[in-house]
Amino acid sequence: MAHIVARKHPARALPSRLSQTTAALALMAAPAAFAQTASTDPSSTLPPVKVKAAAENEYKADRSASPKFTQPLVDTPQTVTVIKKEILRQQGSRTLSEALGNTPGITFQMGENGNTQTGDAIFMRGFDTQQSIFVDGIRDIGTVSRDVFNLEQIEIVKGPAGADIGRGSPTGYVNLATKVPTLETTSSGSVTVGSGNLRRFTVDANATVPTLGDGTAVRLNLMKEDSQSLRRDHVENGSWAFAPSIALGLNTPTRTYLYYLHVEQDNRPDGGMTSFGEPGYVFNAEQQEALTAAGVTSVAMPSRSNFYGSLSDFNRVKADMFTARIEHDLKPGVTLRNISRFGRTEQQYVLTGINAVNVGNRVRNRDGTFTPAPAGVSAADPSTWIIGLSRQGKDQENLILTNQTNLNAEFKTAGLSHSLSTGVEFMHEKQTNVTQAVIGSAGVANLYAPNPYATFAPVGPNGQRASGSTTTAALYAFDTLKLSDAFHVVGGLRYEKYKTTSDNIVAGTAPNTLAPVSLSNADDLVTWKLGALWKPASNGSVYLAYATSQKPPGSDSFALSATVDNANNPNLDPSKATNLELGTKWELLDKQLALTAAIYRAIVENDVVESDPVTKQPLQMGKKTVKGIEFGAAGMLTPAWQVNAGLGLMDTEINATRSADAAQEGNALPWSPRLSFTSWTTYKLPMGVTLGGGARYTRSTNRNSNTTNDYLSQVPSYWVYDAMAAWEVTRNLSLQLNVYNLADKFYIQSLNNGGSRYTIGAPRSASLTANVTF
Repeated sequence: MAHIVARKHPARALPSRLSQTTAALALMAAPAAFAQTASTDPSSTLPPVKVKAAAENEYKADRSASPKFTQPLVDTPQTVTVIKKEILRQQGSRTLSEALGNTPGITFQMGENGNTQTGDAIFMRGFDTQQSIFVDGIRDIGTVSRDVFNLEQIEIVKGPAGADIGRGSPTGYVNLATKVPTLETTSSGSVTVGSGNLRRFTVDANATVPTLGDGTAVRLNLMKEDSQSLRRDHVENGSWAFAPSIALGLNTPTRTYLYYLHVEQDNRPDGGMTSFGEPGYVFNAEQQEALTAAGVTSVAMPSRSNFYGSLSDFNRVKADMFTARIEHDLKPGVTLRNISRFGRTEQQYVLTGINAVNVGNRVRNRDGTFTPAPAGVSAADPSTWIIGLSRQGKDQENLILTNQTNLNAEFKTAGLSHSLSTGVEFMHEKQTNVTQAVIGSAGVANLYAPNPYATFAPVGPNGQRASGSTTTAALYAFDTLKLSDAFHVVGGLRYEKYKTTSDNIVAGTAPNTLAPVSLSNADDLVTWKLGALWKPASNGSVYLAYATSQKPPGSDSFALSATVDNANNPNLDPSKATNLELGTKWELLDKQLALTAAIYRAIVENDVVESDPVTKQPLQMGKKTVKGIEFGAAGMLTPAWQVNAGLGLMDTEINATRSADAAQEGNALPWSPRLSFTSWTTYKLPMGVTLGGGARYTRSTNRNSNTTNDYLSQVPSYWVYDAMAAWEVTRNLSLQLNVYNLADKFYIQSLNNGGSRYTIGAPRSASLTANVTF
């Protein structure tokens, strides 16, 4: 669980900088030293000069990697959290989902309707953000788990951000900044072993190549990992990746970056653990009826290590991404950038999910009828109790082709300073799903003694297919107008024209037949943001900002639906979100510590709730409100003590639904904790020893609102504590020990909408890493 040691000041570069500094000081002191030899006056003796390198601020980021943010973060009127690679290395983070534990307000969802999530299924401020993940400002689609080995930093931008990214989540996005070559010659690597047979190896090598021209550098990042899930039988993970890159013209007016990423994963996925018997579990009416009739007053919870799947289950991912970025300084303060990318992600899996438990009860069908209890299952004999299985398959390909051109310019008009960022974007995204279906019945498993060696129903293509694409052309402009040193006005506007097409082959009306269905949706979107910022001091700001976003049908899956009241019906209007935010940001302790605070209110409208009973037209009366307060801190308290922390208070509500399910009215949004907290801190002791630790807290969160509270209705609150100790053995070798979940606290990381299954948060574990630098 360790990562690449990447130092901004490599060991071989440091002496040269010190020698330059010492030489300069010596030249400055030479006349005085000469005078001293000619004078016997003790008062003319100069004090000794001591040179001490400044401590590196590993937690505080000054700017976003995106050229659309024209000002430092302290002067950006929006909540932006940056997680630098140094924090990821210290924590031993391996995946994006793990890294996002460094910011409050993010939760995870397990999936429903026969679809168990296998990737970064993140919710932020109450809304699904899985399809609003970007790499270097370009959307990255696919339900995969992303590794952090090739990331410089992770940026979490909260609040509607349509002007930044176009269509997307109403409560923000995540941007991943890729490592690229620099003019430093340095190499590092890490070897990690740990609990769960964890074996991980990474390399980060950067070198200048003068033979290819001045300003040329190359970089290579490698990763290989194998591991097993702790306390979950038969769940395994394996992945490897490499990311070569070359940069031309560094430190010149024209800079070119060419970089490539290849990732492969081969995992045995986890279909989850049943919530049956967990504290807070509520039997459905039929289960309770059967248990009461048999005189059963208590039930045993199945072992949490139970694996209900097949040893033939698999999740294989293959991803390729090639990027070309060119930057040219037209003149001082004016830079033109162009970035192009082709990316392809393929994912195939067969996964065994789990459903409701049958204790000898009849089963209520959707039409209100009942199916008798299965033969041989008796409520009086727990050894006969069974759990329903679902066999799920996926064969999906995601393609993306994009070109973005951006111009940044600093200029003055009428005595007023402008910081302009404007550009044009073209993007084509396509997703193809070859429908996989279980051949026969998915079957059942013994609740307390599942058999992974049993014969499971096969999963394969059934002839159906879903193919969808979205083509986008957009223009945008952002400007920071400095009315004075103390008052800034920030504005952004984006015009986007898109077309989504969906060409599917679905089951026909006659048995064993197929039929084509083609749908399309084209429209224009206009989103904007406006902010006013006051700087009472050079190191702080107070701001008020308003922003909008829109999300048209088919945005998440490129799949349009002919169903009248389906949210992906092309005849529906886009959902719309607005956000009003009042905040303040300060850089304290000689600008080494960043403190932020913001209060916000976001409203999402145009949700589809039902069809009009007379006209049969959809009613887009749904409205959801998210309001809260968020605090953050990142940076150095002293040269030896660094800290990163965040606290989020959130209040959500579903209202104006006019829904047939009246139980939703006034309820909180699912997966939205009212209180969440995260922290990580390290302290450097003498002799090269660093100690660190952190705590994370998430208050209980509700699952989807239903008319019943069967099974688990919420994810319980939990605290998790982690610790780290590192020792610089030599100049080039350090050892790092990480211990996770020190108290071995059981907690639920994600729950499905129905509350019948969940994924277990990682139990206590440890890893030992050797970091080597050259």
